[in-house]
Amino acid sequence: MSGSVLSVFMRLELDSSGNRIIPSENHNFYNLNITLHGLLMIFFLVMPVLFGALGNTFIPIFLGVSEVTYPRVNICSILLIPLSYVEVMLSMNNEFSCGLGWTLYPPLSTSLMSLSTVSIDVIILGLLLSGLSSTLTSFNFNNTNTNMRCYGMTLHLMILYNWSIGITSSVLLLVLPILTGALLILLIDLHFNSVFFDALFGGDPVFYQHLFWFFGHPEVYILVLPSFGLISIVLSELISLILFGCHSMILAMTNIALLGSIVWCHHMFSIGMESDTRAYFTCITMLISLPTGSKMFNWLFSYL
Repeated sequence: MSGSVLSVFMRLELDSSGNRIIPSENHNFYNLNITLHGLLMIFFLVMPVLFGALGNTFIPIFLGVSEVTYPRVNICSILLIPLSYVEVMLSMNNEFSCGLGWTLYPPLSTSLMSLSTVSIDVIILGLLLSGLSSTLTSFNFNNTNTNMRCYGMTLHLMILYNWSIGITSSVLLLVLPILTGALLILLIDLHFNSVFFDALFGGDPVFYQHLFWFFGHPEVYILVLPSFGLISIVLSELISLILFGCHSMILAMTNIALLGSIVWCHHMFSIGMESDTRAYFTCITMLISLPTGSKMFNWLFSYL
């Protein structure tokens, strides 16, 4: 709800071009809307719902067990979500809020140009807590899929939704430590006079972009893979049949996750990469369409 309210503010501001909604004394509030809207929708709406909530609901049911492997770890990960949400929203409680954009690019996020370093601190702390929550949940889901299947259920027989959550969990465990490291380096640059991202002293602000998008692009597939599993089980129920090409669907989801984890630089098209690097990222990006198209054909053939 808070993310939607912020997006409404942005739309009203853009709609009233000659008569501003946001007062001229605080135009930075518009930038804050962009920052928080992106963070809230990704980390506090889509991920907790599609991955956490639905995964906790359906994985034990489809495995024939009563609970995930570590219920108390699960409770800990759930309780971290509102705490991290409060931390992120505290960034609004400043005279000059944190209008960096949801990517938190330096040098804006590592210097006094940010106007309010406290806002950056609470956003980074909130994202670190959210990442810890997702890591605990991923660890729990992978253990549940691996060790808690009912008697006679092999991986060969496991339902597609559980496969999609398992693949998503594996990708999260791969890329979340990279985001955590990038955020901690931001904090060090901001408060301890290090120069990792300061070009004036030999640092490299593009290095942060590499670290961020190594998480940021797989995040797209972290959001969509549980949706693929959900579509699969809903369609299977509608037609009362096992989906056509079930094993090729599992292979397609795995390939999407693997290829999606090595194409991060196609978000960085303005940094001046050499032609060979651009060619590589272009080719791998196009390759992702093959397993995705395979899934679409499987759904279509199942329905027909």
